[in-house]
Amino acid sequence: MDTQQKAKSKSIKLATKSSHASYFTPMLQSLAAKDELNEVVKNCVVKSCELLDAGVPLYPNDFVKEDDAGALRAEYEALSAEELEALDETFRCAGRIVSHRSFGKVAFFHLADRSGRIQCYASQEHMGHEAYRIFRKLDVGDIVGIVGRLFRTKTGELTLQCDSVRLLSKSFRSLPEKYKGLTNVELRYRQRYVDLIVNPKVRDIFRKRSKIVHEVRNFLEERGFVEVETPMMHPIAGGAAATPFVTHHNALDIDLYMRIAPELYLKRLLVGGFERVFELNRNFRNEGTSTRHNPEFTMCEFYWAYATFYDLMDLTEELFSHLAQEVCGSTVITYQGETIDLTPGKWQRITFYEALEKIGGHSPEFYNDFDRVKTYVQEHGEKVLTTDRLGKLQSKLFELDVESKLIQPTFVYHYPIDVSPLSRRNRENPELTDRFELFITGRELSNAFSELNDPIDQRMRFEEQVREKEAGDEEACSMDEDYLRALEYGMPPAAGQGIGIDRLVMLLTDSPSIREVLLFPLLKPEA
Repeated sequence: MDTQQKAKSKSIKLATKSSHASYFTPMLQSLAAKDELNEVVKNCVVKSCELLDAGVPLYPNDFVKEDDAGALRAEYEALSAEELEALDETFRCAGRIVSHRSFGKVAFFHLADRSGRIQCYASQEHMGHEAYRIFRKLDVGDIVGIVGRLFRTKTGELTLQCDSVRLLSKSFRSLPEKYKGLTNVELRYRQRYVDLIVNPKVRDIFRKRSKIVHEVRNFLEERGFVEVETPMMHPIAGGAAATPFVTHHNALDIDLYMRIAPELYLKRLLVGGFERVFELNRNFRNEGTSTRHNPEFTMCEFYWAYATFYDLMDLTEELFSHLAQEVCGSTVITYQGETIDLTPGKWQRITFYEALEKIGGHSPEFYNDFDRVKTYVQEHGEKVLTTDRLGKLQSKLFELDVESKLIQPTFVYHYPIDVSPLSRRNRENPELTDRFELFITGRELSNAFSELNDPIDQRMRFEEQVREKEAGDEEACSMDEDYLRALEYGMPPAAGQGIGIDRLVMLLTDSPSIREVLLFPLLKPEA
């Protein structure tokens, strides 16, 4: 039996003979088919029929909101009962009813809007018999418009006394219980709209996220960087080591790849004369999900001509400390019980191989022995490809034994060339690159390097990546002839950096999982 037949087979009885009842039949049948029809929904429908019978629309759009609940509390909280009584001012608020206590001819309820909540008082005496009768048909979850005056109750709470309450949007589903809230983690992510209604701390996370993005943009623009937009569908997957999502353009009859990084397009702009350029971008990588990974994520990537990766270290310290001060009020923050000091000048700087020795506990004799490192990483569950060279294995060793121990801000630099196909070679040791990764709380937050602008060297690195891809490495870069052509016109020496915005927001909001800072994280479809 399909869903529609299942719905029609269920008997839906309502305690009303209203002519409006048939209007709700499609919704009720759909809920019944999903076993989500309950007495709460039925009662809401009955009340809705009574409202419509009384000529009250369920979804009007002509109420003018003039005041926010939080603004009223901020401006008038300090006034005494007498001072409030002397106010000759009427306020117009709108928001959602989130609690309701009825005492016959009077009722108290809380109204919540974008700024917070405020207690409201409705009574038959002030509203009139008919208006109060209509008000009593409203439910927790309904969105209403209120016109009224401020006063203070006997318990001293600032309260909006309602001259009128108008229904603006009817709710048919009950909100989670007041004190337990919405606690099922998967349900919170899947039904984020309910999560945002009932969990003020969640709304605060996303307000902070917005502020962080705003401050990143301002920080770079104040230093002469120009914001741009580059394509999200690429003819060639490149700019990072990752497995792409593939789509198809019907009109052109070509496969395209969802952007894994904007790097190669942004560096084309360096060739074109944009000496300081950045993009706040969405990237897509066909990988699994975890507390640190979502296949769709946000990065800020920027490029700075005539700078080196050392300049980016200084800039990064300045940026992160600025964000912490603006968002958290201090450069010393707490993350999951750990005190993190983002004060500039206190960040550790250590080379890749020093980290393997001093933090990972591995000697040069060990980490330079291909066979021993290969055996070690395999025994610890890491996949090894036939194309993996020593530098790639050392990188896996680093991920196993070093990364999780880097709690305080740490720049790890001079990575092996095997894992840095787009980075400039180090002048003293050509087997290393002028690249760093930033680690805080045991996870990578940023990747940066002095850019490779030698088209011949870049071509040889691309060719090596192509060989690795042909041998089975799905994350290897592809040959990009147009990018090589751009380099052949001449790209100025430059440094570039990518910062994971999602992980940055996790850090500055003390969030343990990336799903906490994504409004709609990727989840398996509901059964």
